[in-house]
Amino acid sequence: MDGALVRTHTGVVLTSNGYVLDESPTRLGRLAPVPAADRSDRDALWNRLRRDGYLYLPGFLDPATVLDFRRFYFSRLDGTGLVRTGTDPLWGIAGDGEPDRAKLRHALFSDLVPSDEYAAFCTQPAIRDWFAWFLADDVHLHRRKILRHTRPGEAGIGTATQAHYDLVYLREGTDRVLSIWIPLGDTPERLGGLTYLEGSHHVTLAEEREGRLKRPAASITADLPSLADAHDTRWLTTDYRAGDVVVHSAYIVHAALDNVDDAGHMRLSTDIRYQAASDPIDWRWQNHWHADDGL
Repeated sequence: MDGALVRTHTGVVLTSNGYVLDESPTRLGRLAPVPAADRSDRDALWNRLRRDGYLYLPGFLDPATVLDFRRFYFSRLDGTGLVRTGTDPLWGIAGDGEPDRAKLRHALFSDLVPSDEYAAFCTQPAIRDWFAWFLADDVHLHRRKILRHTRPGEAGIGTATQAHYDLVYLREGTDRVLSIWIPLGDTPERLGGLTYLEGSHHVTLAEEREGRLKRPAASITADLPSLADAHDTRWLTTDYRAGDVVVHSAYIVHAALDNVDDAGHMRLSTDIRYQAASDPIDWRWQNHWHADDGL
């Protein structure tokens, strides 16, 4: 993963759960990176987060650290059939045929998720110290941390993360909890990175505060084009590089694109959540992530 994967989506049809995105200028746009001048200005960052609902921070992490963890992840899944035999785990080339689901679940939830390596990655100073600075407080990292890989060619409802906002899953704590989405390797649009519904946090925040929005812990929809039409706004995407991150509020609606890479590369990412330690904490998120944890 030396950056050669990154390019624009020219010639690639962008989809999510099989729905084709409307790529007109009023329905599809680009994430706006935080300008270099604002990166060390906490007030400017907070103003931007309130305005946009997200902070896109290119080059936030050391790419070598990100790629080391990518190699570690796919190396630990050797023997499941997920990764193509004879290829460098760093590239995450999908194996032929279906992986052994039982072996894959065991490796993911019994080995990778609770591993010291994953804990160290999520608490590295570049992340933890930044949140302590940004929140101006001691910080708490939720133990429930999520790792996702997506194989190319997977399409249809349920294969990509559907449109949702995080608060519906974290109602028993503070709404000031912040998510950081980390692409673990270069993730051009065709690999299925995260996409954000522009300005949606203003709508959900207002409706939550007025008690008009009593959403259960569930996705909103898999139909991203219709949701953009309903909000009369755009889905925002970009070509992520190893080291880029997005910090986002608990109110902004986001989803994932389908992986349509024709060279077999898998998308790998992690999403973790930090908050001020002095704010209320959702106790349900203090156990390791598992597919059967009910959240």
